[in-house]
Amino acid sequence: MRHDHVISAKQLTRGDIESVLDRARDIAADPSAYASRHDGALLGLLFFEPSTRTKMSFSAAIKRLGGGVVDMGPVDASSVKKGESLADTVRVIEGYADALVLRHPSEGSAKMAAEYVDVPLINAGDGAGQHPTQTLLDIYTIRENAGLDDLSIGIMGDLKYGRTVHSLAHALTNFETTQHFVSPDTLALPRSVRYDLHEEGASVKEHTDLEHILPDLDVLYVTRIQRERFPDESEYRAVAGQYQIDAGTLGAVADDLVVMHPLPRVDEIASDVDNTDHARYFQQAHNGVPVRMALLDQLLEGEQ
Repeated sequence: MRHDHVISAKQLTRGDIESVLDRARDIAADPSAYASRHDGALLGLLFFEPSTRTKMSFSAAIKRLGGGVVDMGPVDASSVKKGESLADTVRVIEGYADALVLRHPSEGSAKMAAEYVDVPLINAGDGAGQHPTQTLLDIYTIRENAGLDDLSIGIMGDLKYGRTVHSLAHALTNFETTQHFVSPDTLALPRSVRYDLHEEGASVKEHTDLEHILPDLDVLYVTRIQRERFPDESEYRAVAGQYQIDAGTLGAVADDLVVMHPLPRVDEIASDVDNTDHARYFQQAHNGVPVRMALLDQLLEGEQ
């Protein structure tokens, strides 16, 4: 890994991505070989928003590398409640840990925080901005199931507020893929993301309906409508439940279609999809441990 901090998928080249994924594959094949790689290393967890998969998989990853965790804990039980700034918080916890993982509701927070610390800082989600480590495990899942080039990838749901979508879209420009974005007009890709993808030479197509492109897809990446990002509850209610799939939806798809979701899901993927050969979203979540182990291994190598 050539970077001190991992803030955005935009900073990752194809070489960066494949380096992490190759190491993740090695770890998945023989995790015991990495069990003592970073004995005594401490990972600082600063989560200003709720998290299950990201927080727990980072914790599992550093422990499986031989290290441990120092956790800021709930915001309401921290000095943030007293008015401490994010800059001061990260500068303090930097003194306790060898690397930091930050999730924060404000877009751009990770980039700002990284300016105040010398240990590696990993963006675990900054509002509706970026979520680069989710993207790494997403691409690992795609590669293990479908390869990485000459793919037609559908990305459906909340494309406006979905940081997993923004990160994945940027990272996929490193590979030969066609990206089909499916959403209601009110949740279409932000203009800034669309512009960046165009500048990067991505093959991008936008749709409001899934049915006519579904038979041609190699991967379908479904996201939930993110209620917590909407400035107005009525705006959320107007689109909630519009984009859903069930086992019947998949009747005409390619046999090897891969269905993914960053989770948590609400009602956008029915439970009857879980037992089909297409479902990969639980495998995708499990892949977070070897991928984050690989990333931490590379970043902490640079610190030694």
